[in-house]
Amino acid sequence: MIDASRIITEALVQSGADVFIGYPITPSNLFYSYSKERFPEFLAGPDEISVLQWMCGYSAAGKIPVTATAFPGLALMTETLNMAYMMELPMVLIITQRLGPSTGSATTGAQGDLKFLDGIISGGFPLPIFSPSNFNDAWTLSNKAVKTAIEFRTPVIILTSKELVMTQRSFNINLLEPLEQINRTPKVVEPPYKPYKAGKDRVPTFYPLGNNEYQTRFNASTHDNDGLIRKGTPESLANTWRLREKLEERINEYSFFELDADDGADDLIVTWGVSADASRDAINLLRKNGKKVSLLIVKTILPISQNIFNIIDSFKTVTFAEENMTGLYKEMIFGKRKNSKVKVATKFGSMLTPSEIEEIVN
Repeated sequence: MIDASRIITEALVQSGADVFIGYPITPSNLFYSYSKERFPEFLAGPDEISVLQWMCGYSAAGKIPVTATAFPGLALMTETLNMAYMMELPMVLIITQRLGPSTGSATTGAQGDLKFLDGIISGGFPLPIFSPSNFNDAWTLSNKAVKTAIEFRTPVIILTSKELVMTQRSFNINLLEPLEQINRTPKVVEPPYKPYKAGKDRVPTFYPLGNNEYQTRFNASTHDNDGLIRKGTPESLANTWRLREKLEERINEYSFFELDADDGADDLIVTWGVSADASRDAINLLRKNGKKVSLLIVKTILPISQNIFNIIDSFKTVTFAEENMTGLYKEMIFGKRKNSKVKVATKFGSMLTPSEIEEIVN
């Protein structure tokens, strides 16, 4: 018997994350307790603002910090998250979704934080967001989160749900694949070293504070390649553009999805996170009754890969299955405007069931 909190925690540690810094909040409390047992270093923050400030310090010193929170905590972390994004500091944030608005119901699950995360970085800049649909995803995507944070020099979010991380179920952990500990050796650079000068991969070479080779600067204001504040020079503005380009130009390196294609199907169910289990069962019900239908489970929620658009565009009718009021992922794809091609199977305040998805598809 195990829950995804323990699986994600173990995967992050095995992938090379160094320190967990947390402030307990339901339904992320199990991350706090498990991380105290497993991480090489653990710090209890006095509040969520301090937690992310401390994470920035650890990251600048060359560590990979992790925290876990829910919407109220994330709201307090937002300013510092933007700071970490601009400074290009690798870190991982686990967000456990619960029913809102405000503090909502801490013990009721939901998939309600997606639109907030889509705009959480000021200016419309993308932030890598992974959403596990089951225990296997929790294991592998946690490894990908650490890898993405290091290789792209960026904060990364693992977007989970109360049901996934707090519900224990029988699971054979021997089926989990061995994980790679992510290499953090800095790329070789030709002097003079400039802390924000990027190569063809669009990512500056990371040297931590206190290293014995180069002077390092981290700057959360608009800056040039040397890390010096420059308000609007071509170099500083190009550096800011690069923050978007490094993630969008190489999106296929960290874009993950699962497509269960039914040959000849005109109908597609699109889902993510905790709603994937109900969608998998709904597919079996629909096919058992003779309906041809395919299933797309999106695991890299943001940025949205062109591959996702291409799959969706290849079907005549698309049903989005989500545990929120309006279908937030549907709105990210199609907007709020009604579309005859698009249906939504949504639930608010309780989990979506396979039969409810089946009814909407039919």
